[in-house]
Amino acid sequence: MDYRTSAEIQSIKQRFEIIGNSPQLNNAIRVAMQVAPTDMSVLIYGESGAGKESFSKIIHSLSHRKHGQFIAINCGAIPEGTIDSELFGHEKGAFTGAIDNRKGYFEVTSGGTIFLDEIGEMPINTQARLLRVLENGEFIRVGSSKVLKTDVRVIAATNVELKEAVQKGKFREDLYYRLNTVPIHVPALRERGNDVLLLFKKFALDFAETYRTKAINLSDEAKEMVLRFRFPGNIRQLKNLVEQISVLELDRQISAETLIKYLPTTNTTRLPAVIENEGEAESFSERDILYKVLFDMKKDMTDMKKLVLQLLRGNSSRSEILQEHGDLFDGVPDFAEESQTPETSTAEKPLMLESGNTENNFNIVIEDIAHIAEEDDSLSLEKKEKEMIIKALRKNSNKRKYAAQDLGISERTLYRKIKQYEIDNA
Repeated sequence: MDYRTSAEIQSIKQRFEIIGNSPQLNNAIRVAMQVAPTDMSVLIYGESGAGKESFSKIIHSLSHRKHGQFIAINCGAIPEGTIDSELFGHEKGAFTGAIDNRKGYFEVTSGGTIFLDEIGEMPINTQARLLRVLENGEFIRVGSSKVLKTDVRVIAATNVELKEAVQKGKFREDLYYRLNTVPIHVPALRERGNDVLLLFKKFALDFAETYRTKAINLSDEAKEMVLRFRFPGNIRQLKNLVEQISVLELDRQISAETLIKYLPTTNTTRLPAVIENEGEAESFSERDILYKVLFDMKKDMTDMKKLVLQLLRGNSSRSEILQEHGDLFDGVPDFAEESQTPETSTAEKPLMLESGNTENNFNIVIEDIAHIAEEDDSLSLEKKEKEMIIKALRKNSNKRKYAAQDLGISERTLYRKIKQYEIDNA
């Protein structure tokens, strides 16, 4: 970049009060300066609050249309039923409430520039009308059949990826390519490095003058915190933050402890975040069922500890304990059978506890639990999962749709699990 271009960029920054020196910002300004003298359509990309409208004003002010009218319109703020009338006008009686003829923005702005912000929110039918304006400079008022002419330069902006909207059928492909003649990317605040500190200082001075107080300053730790914060709302969010602190804080030196009170608790750093997508929905369902199994196992172990303590205290007979906690021993023959039959089989190993001999009783219980653990491997995740699936199928009379709902998984996952575990009708 030569000296002349750099000087012109600095001049543009001063004129439009643009603060910052990041290469991405300077490149966006340079592209805007180059395309301004032409009548080419421009599509400005950037997150909400990044300052896209400022670039549309730069383009208009440096063009031969600078003496014409400039209108900024937020397409997402106009109801779908009235946006055609707002942009292209209407005839008297065209719809209920149309008591007179009305000129639209494209008619009254002829010879000037229209900035269409959030173009991705424009309805499909309105997109067809806009395409005709861009290609032929023609439009028709709502309720009329007369073709009118206009000479308007269109600058559009979006905070969404229009290519994805085209693929989803929400945005016309021909309009996308017609608007995207010259793309300009406005960087997000988090992409501009130390510009955030320059902007913070600028806003602090502005609010100090507005509220007639001393400007706030950041400590070194607070500066680091500001640099790490992602600012999803970009410049608009930073400006609101500085205003809040300027009004509410008595101490003009802002520490990290003070600053953190005003920062949202989420997205506070530039660390990568886990983003879920539709393709991961099934894997999360399988993970959920494993979590459920683990929680059930934890509950069973807690109940087992209580049972051991009860045995050690010698306050209950084995039959009473089995009657109360028999479900803990499902699948273990020498316990499950006794829970149903009061008589003890001679083949079973009795749990004989000695009154008053705590140490010996403890050893007996530990040996018995070890014996259970050896014979019963039902604590494996696969067997627990299989048992849960069988129970769900039995509960719902083998109706897999409702069984899947009870398990919190998709039918597709349930079918796969049934095939994996070779489960016949429960």
